[in-house]
This record gives sequence, structure tokens and C-alpha cells, in this order.
Amino acid sequence: MKLVSTFALALAMTIGSTTGAAAQENPVPGVPGPEQDPHIWLEEARSPEALDWVAKENARTLAAFEADPRFAQAKAEALAIFDSEDRIPFVSFRPDGLYNFWQDKTNPKGILRRTTLESYRTAKPEWEIILDVDALAKAEGKEWVYQGSTCLPPALNKCMIALSDGGEDATIMREFDTATKQFVEGGFVLDAKSQGGISWIDADTLLVGRGFGEGTLTESEYPFTSRVWKRGTAIADAPEIFRGKPTDVWAGANLLRDNKGTIHARTAFRGISFHETLNYVEKDGQWLQLDIPKKAGLYGIVQGHVMISIDEDWTVDGQTFPADSLIAVDLEEWKANPNGAKKTLVWAPGERQTKQGGAVTGNALFVTLLDNVVGKVLQFNFDGGKWVSKQVALPDNATLGIAASSDETDQIMYTVTGFLEPTTLYYSDGSAPPAVLKTSPAYFAPEGMEVEQHEATSKDGTKIPYFIVKPKGMKADGTTATLLTGYGGFQVPRLPAYLASTGKLWVEKGGAYVLANMRGGGEFGPNWHQTAIRENKQRTWDDFIAVGDDLVKRGFTSPQHLGIQGGSQGGLLVGTAFTQRPDLFGAAIVQIPLFDMLRYHLIGRGASWIGEYGDPRIPEQRAWIEGYSPYQKIVAGVDYPAPFLWASTADDRTHPAHARKGAAKLKALGQPYYYFEDTTGGHSGGVDNDQRAKLQALQFIYLMQRLMDPRPAK
Repeated sequence: MKLVSTFALALAMTIGSTTGAAAQENPVPGVPGPEQDPHIWLEEARSPEALDWVAKENARTLAAFEADPRFAQAKAEALAIFDSEDRIPFVSFRPDGLYNFWQDKTNPKGILRRTTLESYRTAKPEWEIILDVDALAKAEGKEWVYQGSTCLPPALNKCMIALSDGGEDATIMREFDTATKQFVEGGFVLDAKSQGGISWIDADTLLVGRGFGEGTLTESEYPFTSRVWKRGTAIADAPEIFRGKPTDVWAGANLLRDNKGTIHARTAFRGISFHETLNYVEKDGQWLQLDIPKKAGLYGIVQGHVMISIDEDWTVDGQTFPADSLIAVDLEEWKANPNGAKKTLVWAPGERQTKQGGAVTGNALFVTLLDNVVGKVLQFNFDGGKWVSKQVALPDNATLGIAASSDETDQIMYTVTGFLEPTTLYYSDGSAPPAVLKTSPAYFAPEGMEVEQHEATSKDGTKIPYFIVKPKGMKADGTTATLLTGYGGFQVPRLPAYLASTGKLWVEKGGAYVLANMRGGGEFGPNWHQTAIRENKQRTWDDFIAVGDDLVKRGFTSPQHLGIQGGSQGGLLVGTAFTQRPDLFGAAIVQIPLFDMLRYHLIGRGASWIGEYGDPRIPEQRAWIEGYSPYQKIVAGVDYPAPFLWASTADDRTHPAHARKGAAKLKALGQPYYYFEDTTGGHSGGVDNDQRAKLQALQFIYLMQRLMDPRPAK
């Protein structure tokens, strides 16, 4: 779990819609309409005309890549990795066992299953199937995709299962009993698909924050009301307990629970922008606004204390807590006086440190940190009237994560990984240091590879770190095919992780792989992000381009052999890069992107992201957005690097319109390009392993053709 604001935790780039934008548009001067943009019709995700266009584009792209003699092997290699029976089955702790969701060639849509810790320790655990999603989808004639469950503590056997049709973020929810392994007859059902979710108040009561029809969605089309729903009543009759405003991005009520399942308070939030939240607690029947920063949120309860995580400096009661700190308040004091209770510092970041995630066990708080992009895990306990910490004994110079934790016991699992090191799972029951529990198999041969970290100098002089995975002894003669990747937004870090299919399909075949850590991401804390948003967002694009220039300067590669890849915000990153510096790149993979930034607020739920990019309806803000918006920056007379854009019809985050319109404009200008769109898959890029393998193969064949195969120099 990321230790950031409640709203950011809840939202985290889950925007979009599968409906078109034209019907919801009110003309605004400076924002292109149908008269200025001939491709707006592609914003209707499932119109017959748009789907016919998609079918023709898919046929052309598949003919170019599937006919390549390397395609079948690439797909088979990727699928073997995704379907590997030896990969780690990651689990969650529940009182009745360890739960895992598993997809393979036999179960493409997946099974929810459980086992015991003793069995899990073995090479081949014995699994009990709880829910077969393939069987459910077949029985109901739906492309069901399992999107998780929310269960009633402490037993966690009464659950609301979330299912999406084709991979959309919007879900339906049904009550499920893990003891009987059946959906509950006559149980709770939310059969209108929606964003949002639920919390269990008790066995017969739900706190529901979803769309309830007209007047319950924000301008960004997220829920802003919450209701208490009693078993046996209609959801339409459930009383409303909290209401935000239509101008919020999202709003809703939550429950503040301890690790025993006891509810200590009802809380609520209003996301007034993507990065700013107003927090509330119910006090004496009224909603009291909490006097905490807008870039902050309640994290949970640890050893009788309410934890607050902040993303900006906070001066209160004569003391200043720096941004990225973790602060504790005595629970009973807080309940009595939410705004007056004493605040105590638990942790503050050092230079180039930032907290990343965390977990609460029965008796401790665990926090993952980045220290100059290297992972650490700290354990915090309240001992002798003060907070003490110790570093968990895990390997150095690796990316560390918390894979699972138990609310009731001290059991916890960690992941340890690196570019060339298969992921290893560690386990501790709290009585001894973590020990290796499982190790993922090696999917490629790392012996001839090495990892280096370098820095590029951005346009304003800022040093931008990046990692390169390359063949050992690689000559600095500019001939190595190199794939540069990045993200650079929403305070999300990109960290070293086992390359798996990328290692097999690219690095093992002689390519180099680069991961850039630009401003806008979360590698060095909130300020690293906040210095590259809105009017300063161009800094992210400058950082990425600087890394590309540095790769060429060092002789690692050359423009003819340098490709770039990114998805979602990373797709926007790649779009800005190849339109601003088409001379620098020989290939560009634009995945599920944002692309038309002058209309992004109208496409799906793009208005949610105004806090990151700005509002194109406001002339001053439109000016800085127009300075980089890739769709508008594609112009005649420029030699672009034949980009490969791909999307999903079922993507209800960024919406396929962005990629479609980019391809259509390139086509209208007579520019070379490739376009592919899956009808299912959603924003994750695949609902099953075969689909994921196909997407991987298409992309790497494109890269091989553009960067490895002989071509005339640009």
C-alpha cells in the first residue's frame, strides 16, 4: 500500500470511460471541436464506424508483424513465461488460509484458490479452488475479469467480489461466501457497473460509495456520495450519510478499523483535485473537517495510534513536519479531540529518501523506503512511550516490497528483485529474521549482461538518474539496439525489477534496456513529483529527452537504434518525446496513452487529472499544455519514427480515443505508423496470458524491425 493521501490511494489513475465525449461537450474557445478536429468521431469507443476503423488498422498491423518469422517464437517464449507453473503464486493472508488468484493455459480467466502455510512452503502446494472465473464466465456468457474482493473482518469469509466485463475498471459486485464457495443466494448485489467500492460495517450492513444514478457522480464521473445499505432493503432506499460536491474529482466515506476489525470512526474524503484532499471524521453526528494538509491522509491504526501520512510540509502546534513524514496520534486522544490531539513524528525522510509502501501486522508497522532508488524496509513499534524503528534484514542493493501481511499475527512476506535477479519471496512470523520462502525461476540467461547506473543532465541542469541493462563488454560505437522506458508522473516510481519477458525477448537477443527516473515520478519523494506538474510538466519530457541524448553521447546507441516505450502517462511521455525530438529516436511504442491533451478533459474521465496537467479550458493553462500535446504537435513535413500506438476498446481509464486519434492524424499526413487495439483487456493490457503474450510479441517484433534489422540511416 502506498503511503500517500487517501484520495490518491483510491484514485491512482483509474480514469476514463468507454463512452464518447462529443455528447458531453460544451464549446470552449481554444478547445478543439468537430470543426477543428476531423477525428473526434473516434472518441466513440464502440461506435460501428470506429470499430470498423479499428478492424482495418488491426489487420494492417498484424500483417506486418505476425508474418515476421520471429513472431511465433517471441509469442511462445512470452507465453511460456506467463504460463509458467514455477512462477511464484503470490498470496494474501486470511484466517482460513493463504489465498491466491492464478491464471494459466488451463485457467485463462483465472481461479481464486487457497492453501495452508505448510502446504505453501512445499514445491507443489495443494490448492483448494474457491472461485472458477472461467466457469462463471462460460455459464453467464460474459467476459468476466476478476477485480478482487472486499471481505468482512476479522473472519474475512463474507466478501463482495468485484467483476468487470472485458477488463474495464468499472465493476459489478456480488456477495460471496468463501466457506461455502458460493455466491450468496439473495445476498448483496450491485449489478450496475460503476467505479467506487464498499466497506463492511457488519454482516448485514455495507457502506457503499458508487454511482447511484443521476446526481451522484462528479464532473469527472466518479462517485461523490456514500450510503449505508442494510441487508434485505433496496440500494435505492439506502440512506445517504456523506455527500461531496459535483466539482470534486471523487468523494466518499470510509471506516477506520483496527487490526481486530473494530470500527473506531467513520471518516470521509473529498478529492478537490487529484493531489489534494479534504478529510473528515464523523463526530457527534456531524462531519468534522480534519486540520491536516490537503496533501495528506489517514493511513490506519497501529498499536493504538492513528497514522497520518503527509506529502507536504506541515506546521502544527509549534512544530514542523517535513513533507513525506509519517505522524502518529494517540487513538483515544484523537477520538476525543480529532484536531487537538498531540502529533508525534514517527519517520521523516533523509536526503534522496522517500517512503513507498507499508503494511500493518498485529503488532507493528512496516514501511518500504527508497534510498537513492535502493530499497529498504523499516519496522516501527511503539515501545516505552516512543516510536522505535529497525531495518529489516533483507538483501542490499535490490528493489524491496511487501507482498503480504497478516492483520492479526506478525506474519509478513517480502519481495526482493532486480533487473537480472529473479524475484525471491521472503517470509517471517515475527520471531526470526525473514527467510527465503520461494524463488521465481530464471527466464533468461543473465551471464552476458550487466547493469549500470548513470546520470543525464536535463535542460535546467538537474541530474536525472537512469539504469541501463546491457551486454557485457558492449562497444560504445552507437550500434546497440536500445529500448528507453519511463513514466514520470503522479508520484509513481519506476524501480529495478526482474525483466522476465523483456530479458528473454530483447536483452538476451543483444538489445539494451534503459529505465529512466524523471521528475514527476516518485523516486525521490513528493518534491521530485511536484516540481514537474502543471506549468512545469515540460520538465518531465526534458528529463526523458536528456537521457536519450546521454545514451547517444556515451556511445551506448544512436538515433537509428534508439527506441522508447511507455504506457498511460508513460504513453504521453513517449508521445511528447517523439514529437519534440523526432531526430533522436528510431522507434516509439505508445501504449494506452494520453495523447490529445487539449481535449483530454472531455475524453472519458480525463478531468480527474487536471491537478497533474492543468485545465485546457483556462487560456493560461491551455498555453502550457498546447506547448507539448502530442496530437497537436504532429505536423506535416516532419520525419517521425513510425510509432506503434496500441490501446484497448475496454480501457476505461485513458480511453482508446487518444491512441486512435494519434494514428489517424499520422495517417492523414501520410506518415508511417502502426496501430493495434484489443477489444478486451482494459488498461492493464490483457485479460489472459495469451493476450498478454501476443501484445509482448507484437511490440518486440516492431522493435526488432525498427532497431535491429538493417535500415537506411535517418
